Amino acid sequence: MSKKNPLAEIFGFPIDNLNKEASRYRKNKLCPYNNKVPSCTKDKANDPLGVCSVFDKEDIAITCPIRLRQHWLIAEDAANFFFPANAMWTSLTEVRLNDIDGQSAGNIDIVLVSYDSHGMIINFGSLEIQSVYISGNVRRPFEKYIANPSKNTNLDWSNERNYPRPDYLSSSRKRLAPQLIYKGGILKNWNKKMAVALDNAFFKTLPELPVVEEKEADIAWFIYSLIRDQNKNVFELQKIKTIYTNFNKALDKITMSSPGKIGDFITILQDKLDEKLNNNPPENHTLTDILNT
Repeated sequence: MSKKNPLAEIFGFPIDNLNKEASRYRKNKLCPYNNKVPSCTKDKANDPLGVCSVFDKEDIAITCPIRLRQHWLIAEDAANFFFPANAMWTSLTEVRLNDIDGQSAGNIDIVLVSYDSHGMIINFGSLEIQSVYISGNVRRPFEKYIANPSKNTNLDWSNERNYPRPDYLSSSRKRLAPQLIYKGGILKNWNKKMAVALDNAFFKTLPELPVVEEKEADIAWFIYSLIRDQNKNVFELQKIKTIYTNFNKALDKITMSSPGKIGDFITILQDKLDEKLNNNPPENHTLTDILNT
């Protein structure tokens, strides 16, 4: 498959999979990954952007959070972190979380609840799913491909404007960090655990997190990759590793930027000042001049 085409999966199948099942999913705009409805609803319900993942050099970056629901591995992994082995549990999606003033702190992607034989809740934990934002325009190559998949499997998009690429920095600062600050802060106050599911390409761009033992952890980070099944010609979601952290230390690492050299910043300031002074020479006045006017 040519990596000059940024698209890795469309409506759940690799772009070079042209079999009957893949064609049916593309024709009917279906989602195979446990979306709330059978159809893909990404971006627009009536005209969905069915891009599940894109190539990022040798990695594959998951660009749709629903993609991480394959086989519900993420729910099983989170339940093993939250609850004892013999617990009865289920998952609830898109649960609103309010602060003390009744204002929304956002929706929790998935809340896992354990319950007793009478259906009464014993415990719960929060599972956040983090996919990657895209910079550039991914809809244009998607529409080009979907118009004729067999012809455009090896589409060379490398010289096109706004070539789509994963934007890991925005994904962590604009999505992941606020999720941890607002929703995670409330859950931490309640002494409830969190799990975060994300792909390995995204995780590798995060700062190194201080690791603790599972029994001491507030947050479990479940790291997944898409592994090609050559026989079925599909990508399978597989957990690569689990990282356990404390809430506050992990948040500090993710939200705190590593400072560059102050001298480099002063150089930038000096260049801007020189440019301003050269273009607009100031009138210099002393205090004596002002008092004597």
